[in-house]
Order: sequence, then C-alpha cells, then structure tokens
Amino acid sequence: MSHHHHDHEEDGISRRHALECMLWAGTGVLWTLAGGVPVSLNMLGEAQAAEALSGGFTFLQISDSHIGFDKAANPHAIDTLKEAMAKIQALASKPSFLIHTGDITHLSKAEQFDNAAQIIGGAGFDVHYVPGEHDLIDEANGKAYLDRYGKNTKGAGYYSFDQQGVHFVGLVNVVNLKAGGLGNLGAEQLAWLADDLKAVSDSTPIVVFAHIPLWAVYEQWGWGTDDGAQVLALLKRFGSVTILKATSPSIPPGPRPSRSPSPARPPPPDR
Repeated sequence: MSHHHHDHEEDGISRRHALECMLWAGTGVLWTLAGGVPVSLNMLGEAQAAEALSGGFTFLQISDSHIGFDKAANPHAIDTLKEAMAKIQALASKPSFLIHTGDITHLSKAEQFDNAAQIIGGAGFDVHYVPGEHDLIDEANGKAYLDRYGKNTKGAGYYSFDQQGVHFVGLVNVVNLKAGGLGNLGAEQLAWLADDLKAVSDSTPIVVFAHIPLWAVYEQWGWGTDDGAQVLALLKRFGSVTILKATSPSIPPGPRPSRSPSPARPPPPDR
C-alpha cells in the first residue's frame, strides 16, 4: 500500500503517510514525483524508475559528509565525499538539485567547510542545506555555517522553497544541542513554520528535511526532537508529507533500536 494516499483514521500523522527514508546506498537517496507525490526510486520497480527518470524531475538527498573526520571508521572522509559526488555526476539523468541534511563538517572549521564546498559545489548542482550539530560548534556558535549557507534563511538557517508543485521545508533542530539530549526547534522557528504553511493548500505535497528525526526514535540517546510533535501537528492537514532526516547518530555498544532500511512512519503527535 502506498505511503502517499488520503486516510481518515483517527489522529496520527503516522496514518497521514509521513515518510522517513533510511535507504542509504553509499551515495544518497534519489527521489522523484510519482502521481505528483515524492517517492524514493528505491521503492519503485525498474520500469517505474526508468519512466520517472525520463520525466526530468528528481532530487537527491545526501548527508553526514563529516569533512575533517579522520578516525578508523572513515579515515578518508574527503575521498568518500569525492567518490559520492562522482557517482552523482555519473548518473544518466542528473537530479534537479541536492539536499544535504547536515554534518557537512566534523568540527565546523573554516578549512573543512571550504573543502566541502569545493567538492560539492564543484559538481555543479544546486544544493539546499540544513546543519547538523557538527556544523554549529565553532566559537561563534554557528556563524561559520550561516556565513556560507545562511543567505535567504531565517534564524539558525531554516527556510522553505517550492519546486515542481512541492513545498520543501528545511528545519534546524541542532542548536544548543546538549550531549545525549533531544533536538529542539524552539518557539520562534515553530511560529515561522506555522506562518509559512498558512498559504500552502492541503493538497500540496510537503517535504520536510532536518538533521535529527522530528519524533522520538530513541530518547535515551537523544534520537529525536523534543518539540517535534508540534511540527507533526502542523502537518496533519496535508495529504502527502515526506520527512527526511540524516543517517543514524553514533550510539554506544549494546542493544539499540532497529535501523530497518525501509520507509518508516513516525508515531502520532500525542505519544
């Protein structure tokens, strides 16, 4: 059953088809429009994917490039990003734009931002960014990120734009993030979002992207947003909502929540 259809079950944006994509295949996740609704090409059959690609509009999500990281898990982060961008450039049908869902850098250093910009920008794509917590730890608390990516954004870097009949919203839930604490949007950003959505019709497909999940996936490890339910409540009236997040954060050894590589539905806002 499609995750993008109208459903009149009681409450719960989980029944309103909010989609979290965790289908990372070494490069990113390629999205298209199917019946006017965003859908991952990983979810389409081969013939459907080929037809969608021939239609001309796709966008691709990348994340967690962590330029500057040099530990054993990925000692060559720059080379990893170069390889990913080369794969994207080699696509037969180029995406219309990219979305980067944060942690561009590892330590928010100027040279790390510069290296990322050279590699990603050199590929020639339009890129829409939101920060991860690793992008806001410079001495000026995020100035390095905003100096590069803050044009035409509000507050800590949130914004919206429209393309191909879809309303895209980039949210920032990593400001003043405490170790082990949940992400936070804050009253100012929530008020902006409510105002931003007022002029958007119920039938317009919505794509929201942020670094940390908007619902509490696993609170013990800060894997969620403490005021994210207010976002989900604002989105309930829309028939098609797609929510993109970054990859899963580093977590300590031992039992951990499931990380199924398939679309997942967030819990209802009242949980």
